[in-house]
Amino acid sequence: MKLYNTLTKQKEEFVPVHEGKVGMYVCGPTVYNYIHIGNARPMIVFDTVRRYFEYKGYDVNYVSNFTDVDDKIIKKAIEEGVDAQEISERYIAECKKDMDGMNIKPATKNPLATEEICGMVDMIQTLIDKGYAYEKNGTVYFRTRKFKNYGQLSKKNLDDMRAGIRIAVSDEKEDAMDFVLWKPKKEGEPAWVSPWGEGRPGWHIECSEMSKKYIGDTIDIHAGGEDLVFPHHENEIAQSECCNGVPFAKYWMHNAFLNIDNRKMSKSLGNFRTVREIGEQYDLQVLRFFMLNAHYRSPLNFSADLMESAKTGLARICNAADSLKHYAGAAKEAEMTAEEMTALEEAKNLAKKFDDAMDDDFNTADAISVVFELVRLANSNVNEDGTKAFVQSLLDELLELGDILGLVFETKEEI
Repeated sequence: MKLYNTLTKQKEEFVPVHEGKVGMYVCGPTVYNYIHIGNARPMIVFDTVRRYFEYKGYDVNYVSNFTDVDDKIIKKAIEEGVDAQEISERYIAECKKDMDGMNIKPATKNPLATEEICGMVDMIQTLIDKGYAYEKNGTVYFRTRKFKNYGQLSKKNLDDMRAGIRIAVSDEKEDAMDFVLWKPKKEGEPAWVSPWGEGRPGWHIECSEMSKKYIGDTIDIHAGGEDLVFPHHENEIAQSECCNGVPFAKYWMHNAFLNIDNRKMSKSLGNFRTVREIGEQYDLQVLRFFMLNAHYRSPLNFSADLMESAKTGLARICNAADSLKHYAGAAKEAEMTAEEMTALEEAKNLAKKFDDAMDDDFNTADAISVVFELVRLANSNVNEDGTKAFVQSLLDELLELGDILGLVFETKEEI
């Protein structure tokens, strides 16, 4: 099995840290509103990656966080006159509803930033003790330049980045590129006790702490959208490796951006789409099918026409599955004919072709093409005279391939 590693910019053979086990950490959403379809893409993509690992026999520890303390959450809470926890709890619940609709398997663990503050404080203190961080008036900064490999993931050069930044006279940072690990309390904001005064952690430190706690110092795969490569994932590498003294993640996987009608999604353009809104028009299995019809590293354009095409394609597979279920229920118990045995051998070859596609950097687009080949094979070879063993074998294979992709092949009233 090969996957594309953002760190090395090439496909690499997957070799886990611990044989037979996979530790995956996927950056989750900041919960201040309903999740949008940009959030949905990594959820669907990396859930499918997880499912394929499990299909291949790996024991997968899948950790995906919820950022439940953030400026956007606080702003929403102030607007509604409630506390930040009420906002985050509300939208975590709504997010889980949407994830269920997209058939996202529950994570092994969904840690919350607010429940892991003590661990973050300990990690920050370790970085200070090792000379990688410093405190100024209640704010703790990471000494970016002290980590010699900074920029290894994004391929950015510190000096080039620094050249474009003006440093204010009042700036407390030792270097313009230093980033925040801990920020002091502001009036009306949630805060926690720390050795540097009341405050809350910076965004980057939470994933470093939670991946360490729930997977280990070195994890197999760290994943998320490509917008997280810099600065979030770059900063995670720096603080984790300086704290733990070992490589942070063996493989980095990032899905490409999703556009709406060939434009970047934004509220100002009026093309912002939530998963909840899409669910009012389509079964969310259609959204999942649409997302998987493109390779995860390829930019994806969302449009009404493409969703209608996905709806039609999924319906075709579901209809084939329904037909197989019908014929399997009425089929006779008899030995398979020579023609059936030949067709079944072809079906097994298609299953191998499916595995080959997924083994090549999780190419779900090619894998779905194989599913359509299996549908054509079934439609051409199954009728009321088919034997039960033959029809059931084709049905089982179709449903198994669907399950790997997280797709349920059954006709509903409206798909």
